[in-house]
Amino acid sequence: MKTFFLLIVIVLLGLSFVYWYKQQVMREGVSIEEVGEKLLEAPLSEETKEGESLAFQPFSIPAYREKEYDGRDFVIGKTLAENTAYTQSAITYKSGNLTISGIMDMPKGTPPSGGFPVLFLNHGFIDPAIYTTGRGLKREQDYLARRGYVIVHSDYRNHAGSDKDPDADVELRFGYVEDVINGILALKQAGLQNVNAEKIGMLGHSMGGGVTLSVLVIKPELVQAAVLFAPVSSDQRENFDRWLSRRPETAEKIQQRFGSPEDNPAFWDGISAMTFLSDIEAPLQLHHGTVDESVPIAWSDRLDQILREKERQIEYYRYPGEPHEFINAWPTVMDRTVTLFDSIFSPSSVSKE
Repeated sequence: MKTFFLLIVIVLLGLSFVYWYKQQVMREGVSIEEVGEKLLEAPLSEETKEGESLAFQPFSIPAYREKEYDGRDFVIGKTLAENTAYTQSAITYKSGNLTISGIMDMPKGTPPSGGFPVLFLNHGFIDPAIYTTGRGLKREQDYLARRGYVIVHSDYRNHAGSDKDPDADVELRFGYVEDVINGILALKQAGLQNVNAEKIGMLGHSMGGGVTLSVLVIKPELVQAAVLFAPVSSDQRENFDRWLSRRPETAEKIQQRFGSPEDNPAFWDGISAMTFLSDIEAPLQLHHGTVDESVPIAWSDRLDQILREKERQIEYYRYPGEPHEFINAWPTVMDRTVTLFDSIFSPSSVSKE
């Protein structure tokens, strides 16, 4: 009996040492870039490679890079609105096993050679209980469609006519990222007339800015230029602390599955775009108001700093006195936005009224 208890004590001491050692390694001067490199080198399980499970450690940006995406069945539905510059239609497409709804604005007039370039617009948080299809970024949709861009605006899963995913919040809304990636692939597969699906830009506001950043680090080759309006943090810890931690039931499920930011820092590094910013290929434009009460401008200040340190192409504009939704500065914001996109895509202008 004494031998049995001695063995138990030895095992417990051994486990305690392993835990202590791991914590020390994480605390002793490991840079964000080194963490990213270690995660990228780590082998993924066969289960993850087959796309059957993204639980716990395989739930990471490296795992999302390895995931097989199957965006398909891009369907243009009924006409929702029409004017002299463009036609807006309802759309659906498949993202994994889910059907995702959204809208598409198709410019009128003669397209440039190869077709009109495409901008994917990623909306910020709107309570799914009140969200309606295409809601969010309405001003931007109209402005950019009038300048010769096909606009695709995904509702994301759990929104409007999209299928439901009960795990979306617990999985830190990375299903939204998957839906946008699959939306791009579905559009490419569709081969629509007058649409150049090889010219893809992206604009994201707030939570949609976070979705955009995640797309850029997971599938850099899909997007040729991107604009961020007051994006959430590129560090998922900060997003968790600011929003999800205020929802005790959801926060508890997240921490039970992945561990808290303090207990499992490797996970939170692995799911944060900040760890992988050096992998972004597209030129970026970043806009943020100085009196934004929803998303701290300090997050954009730091994002700009890191991107410059990584020698990424970035333009950063701060707007004194502007809130989370740009008001007086909005015309300037949009002029700068379309200037970037035009420099990359050279679309055929439809109307500038």
